[in-house]
Amino acid sequence: MGFPPAPPHHQRQLPATTRRDLPPLFRLPILPRQRRLQKTLRIRRTTRPSRASKRRTEFNLSKEETIHNLLFVLGFNAFGGFTIFFPSLLSALSGKPELQAKLREEVRSKIKPGTNLTFESVKDLELVHSVVYETLRLNPPVPLQYARARKDFQLSSHDSVFEIKKGDLLCGFQKVAMTDPKIFDDPETFVPDRFTKEKGRELLNYLFWSNGPQTGSPSDRNKQCAAKDYVTMTAVLFVTHMFQRYDSVTASGSSITAVEKAN
Repeated sequence: MGFPPAPPHHQRQLPATTRRDLPPLFRLPILPRQRRLQKTLRIRRTTRPSRASKRRTEFNLSKEETIHNLLFVLGFNAFGGFTIFFPSLLSALSGKPELQAKLREEVRSKIKPGTNLTFESVKDLELVHSVVYETLRLNPPVPLQYARARKDFQLSSHDSVFEIKKGDLLCGFQKVAMTDPKIFDDPETFVPDRFTKEKGRELLNYLFWSNGPQTGSPSDRNKQCAAKDYVTMTAVLFVTHMFQRYDSVTASGSSITAVEKAN
């Protein structure tokens, strides 16, 4: 996944408008093109034959239909999540000139002009990552998760232990977990560099926006968001591209209302 380098810069002000009227910052290929889809299907035909057979016998679906269903679900969920998350991210950046200056400096000092942005090229942008994580901490796109206990177990907090029985319906509220004052200093405040340096990296163990810690790995057993790393990295690409191209960005809700391009 890569993006073209930013075009020549100039200054420009935009009136308040809807997202539909704005030129895209970059093209985000949510749904794969036909060639990529066919490649996915070819790969899928050669892997996990037992599972594909199960889908065919249990649900009367062909391999191609199974892949199409999975891609639809992934695209549908990605659209819904980013529709909530990106406006929160823009809001976190808007009206903060000092933060935007620091982000701009980090991006332009570590990303050479003309570089095509990829997940690999932005991995060392510590402040950009931290801003993305802090936005997810305070405004998780999916704040509630539900599940039924598969077995009896004890659920422990800082000072209590709860007996959970098999079949109990559980609800997790991310905002409570991620504003815990025993874990996060000044938990209700947006702190852009909270997740930087060694202490910040340790805090990723308590960042549960994806129904599991940011340091965890999704599986069919833990029900963590399968695309958690793609969500954060896509958001990092979004912020990086903005500050490659613009000196400042102003937003209102889900709309970018003004931009100042770099000289």
